[in-house]
Amino acid sequence: MLLRAYGIARSLVMYYGIPGKHRRAMRLYGEFLGAGDVAFDIGAHVGGRVRVWRHLGARVVAVEPQPDCLRVLRLFFGRDRNVAIVPGAAGAKPGKAQLALSSATPTVSSMSPGWIKSVTTDSSFARVRWDRSVEVEVTTLDDLIAAHGVPTFCKIDVEGFEADVLAGLSQPVPALSFEYIPSAHDASLDVLRIVEELGAYEYKYSPIETMRFASPRWLDASELRRQLERIRPRGRSGDVYARLRT
Repeated sequence: MLLRAYGIARSLVMYYGIPGKHRRAMRLYGEFLGAGDVAFDIGAHVGGRVRVWRHLGARVVAVEPQPDCLRVLRLFFGRDRNVAIVPGAAGAKPGKAQLALSSATPTVSSMSPGWIKSVTTDSSFARVRWDRSVEVEVTTLDDLIAAHGVPTFCKIDVEGFEADVLAGLSQPVPALSFEYIPSAHDASLDVLRIVEELGAYEYKYSPIETMRFASPRWLDASELRRQLERIRPRGRSGDVYARLRT
């Protein structure tokens, strides 16, 4: 129990306690979201993005499978009628799945055994332990769209399960993001290929939690791949942002 409390406290500091981060996030997500828009947070964790998007006036669907994180989400946003908290995960089809939990580092809890195996080769994951698991309900992005409408922006941060999440989406959305981790480089390129198949997107990259784009210019998929190849040796993760070309 103490280890779980420590893990949640770390997450709260990471997403709520860094000076200036909220302001930078408002600027970044303000490029995608405005009042009345719908935003999907797939892997909402403790709600750092939910807070930003609500301040932008968006309606938020927060999908989160971790029981401890769900308690935080309900505490912070449970009375907000413009936040729908969905317990569980998104995947390729509805059902149930096993979630491997890391009590001390809940940000890396994952439903992808292959991703866990990949990142354990990364020195930054040397002390991470996945010490328990829970069975969670799985829905799909298509089902979430049927219930809540097409999101203007969809964030997918699910520690290696991104391809499965996108497999449950049959139409392009205006904008989305997914995580990039150098030690799982090939898996990230698989996700990029799926996004390419969904629609005509252009891309930007933001280094981990900086809330700043690495370049002011939007890139095509081949340019993004080259950028990720340059980033890969540095071992620093981040987020890929995609928007439909106009």
